Amino acid sequence: MEEEDFAPLPLTDTGIDPFEADDINRALIPQGLVYSSGLGHFRKPHFVLAELKRAEVREGVQVLVAGCEYARDLIAPPAAMRDGAIFLRMDAVRRLLWNKYEEWQWKEKDTALGRAFAHYDFERDIERGLDRMAEAESEAMILHEIGEARAESLLGEDWNAMLGQLTSRHAELLARAVRDHLADCLVTLPTLLEREAIGSLHFYLANLSGLRRALFPTLPQAYEAWLDSRDTAKLARTVAAAEAHWLNAARRLMTAYHHNPAHGDAALNALAAGDLASLKL
Repeated sequence: MEEEDFAPLPLTDTGIDPFEADDINRALIPQGLVYSSGLGHFRKPHFVLAELKRAEVREGVQVLVAGCEYARDLIAPPAAMRDGAIFLRMDAVRRLLWNKYEEWQWKEKDTALGRAFAHYDFERDIERGLDRMAEAESEAMILHEIGEARAESLLGEDWNAMLGQLTSRHAELLARAVRDHLADCLVTLPTLLEREAIGSLHFYLANLSGLRRALFPTLPQAYEAWLDSRDTAKLARTVAAAEAHWLNAARRLMTAYHHNPAHGDAALNALAAGDLASLKL
């Protein structure tokens, strides 16, 4: 089966390509169902069929929130932008949070992750805490995807062309990390700070790891200062200054890639290996 082509879904006389989610949802949403498909990291296909929990429009972007999942592939990203619409999977959000909680039980308690669980009072009522956290973090995920939409409008089609053609895993990870930071400094972090969404700020820093953390060391530093003072001013200033930095960094990656697309992966890998300091903030 792995080598077979994807078959059309039998929703019309001629069938619908499984990647044409808009056409499929026009048939399914009136029945209280929602479908999502697309290519994720390293162009791996993702599919899910679920109960439609709610549909709304945020900043001109359609948001489809899925509840109970009836069919899906093994990888379950909690939120994604697909064909200009944000697709959020509440089952996946809850699984992610529960897995984080189980892992944390075996680790040091006084961490950003531990502070997030304490904010939602997991120790007193774990089910209620999980419900509250899932609602809050699903909102943070929607904010991130709105940020991705804004970032895409700033970067243009050259960015998508580059991302779709990268073959090096490391080059793709670098590009996605830079765009994630841009999206979060455009929308996610300013909004969480404005709303004083303390639990979500703790959870965001708990999940800032790997290349994303290496690229943005000033953010954990500002977070630690905020823990001492509870004054969000420095944290807000760090985020505000970072917006222009990450937009410039993303444009540098595009320039390096499109200067010679045949060797674009090598150009981005060279940036990551030899000039990563110049991309850091």
